[in-house]
Amino acid sequence: MTALLVMAFAGGFAFRSWVGDSGESDAPLKRVTGIGGIFFKCADPQKMRDWYKTHLGLNTNEYGAVFEWRQGADSTKKGFTQWSPFSEKTKYFEPSTKDFMINYRVHDLEALVRQLKKENVTIADSIEAVEYGKFVHIIDVEGNKVELWEPNDESYEKLGKQTGATTTK
Repeated sequence: MTALLVMAFAGGFAFRSWVGDSGESDAPLKRVTGIGGIFFKCADPQKMRDWYKTHLGLNTNEYGAVFEWRQGADSTKKGFTQWSPFSEKTKYFEPSTKDFMINYRVHDLEALVRQLKKENVTIADSIEAVEYGKFVHIIDVEGNKVELWEPNDESYEKLGKQTGATTTK
């Protein structure tokens, strides 16, 4: 009887491994790994950038400021967070009517979007790939537009250097 149970268990395990191998890991899906950016509306973005540069020491450029930091999982790698004032007339935050949008850094955007769809989260657009990462927008439970970013920090840093941007450290 014991041998029969062991054979049934082993056979079931082997069958499950053979049939159920979807190539997906049983490891939990990494979701948000950090803040990628803080975006907010204001009456005069240039005046706001100048004020923060003068009074709080942010190294601003035409897009705002970039904060440079070291990644916790590997301190030899840099990470970046964008701070950007937008015109109060921007449509970039739509369909949200809020005056802010948060950008979250994520590990694997495609896998996360697949999971969010299963969880009935509203995906506002398609994944867009650019040299410094992949982006998509979702809508949270209160109608806030949220930007998800799978960064390519090396390309992001190169782009900053090409444009003469200086990070705030």
